[in-house]
Amino acid sequence: MNKNSNAYIIIYASVMIVIVAILLSVAALALKDRQQANIAVEKQSAILSAIGLGGDADKAKDKTQYIKDEYAKHIVDSYVVNGNGNRVEGDAFELLDGLKAEFAKTDKEAMRLPVFQAKLDNGTQLNILAVYGTGLWGPIWGYLALESDWDTIYGAVFAHQGETPGLGAEIATPHFSSQFPGKLIFDNGQLVGIAVLKGVGASAGNDHAVDAISGGTITSRGVEIMLRDCLTAYLPLIERQRAAQVEATPAAETAEVAEAAEAAPVQEANVENE
Repeated sequence: MNKNSNAYIIIYASVMIVIVAILLSVAALALKDRQQANIAVEKQSAILSAIGLGGDADKAKDKTQYIKDEYAKHIVDSYVVNGNGNRVEGDAFELLDGLKAEFAKTDKEAMRLPVFQAKLDNGTQLNILAVYGTGLWGPIWGYLALESDWDTIYGAVFAHQGETPGLGAEIATPHFSSQFPGKLIFDNGQLVGIAVLKGVGASAGNDHAVDAISGGTITSRGVEIMLRDCLTAYLPLIERQRAAQVEATPAAETAEVAEAAEAAPVQEANVENE
């Protein structure tokens, strides 16, 4: 066949395309498990970041193993709830891949939301909720860690798919997320979420707000809406947990009084014996 003919060129190009396609497919299949494992570690790292852990991973000899070990140590439980706050069957970690669809559901019984429970070295118990929303150019997401009162934010971490570097993309930096610890999502018993206010220092003295990203107004607004909508979805669970704490408090106080009453006669008897 004439190598300069059109037929030869077309056949040669077609064969090369098929060969390259086969090689790429084989490579993709061979690397699929490793890619999935890396994605899982990234999620574990983000969850740890929400509770202030995992920061030393870059110093570890094996970063991946370090993240896995820290996650296994500090994330002591995870479960799934529906939109009514009831526990249901499911894998909380696997749900992280489908948050957009879950938060979009209007049927609360069908909704599935992941919850992670963490325990720090000092015994502090934390509850981590996943959030998902929309920025300027695409999806944004993150994790919000609440203290045992289900009101005070212990930490937060956010990520994005395509926000503008230096502007909206700044939501993924510690400069932005470091504003959240200590903020409250309830005001006088009502869920208010966290407002993201435009202007440097705009949130000063406000327990329910943080400063927006300069030049990233739409993305900042997206974070505010994301937190409001996702916390609303979790609200039945949060309210149930807060109510349980209120019920438990009088019982604990009663137990303390009873213990004190039991101890009093013993002390009086000791005094008399002296």
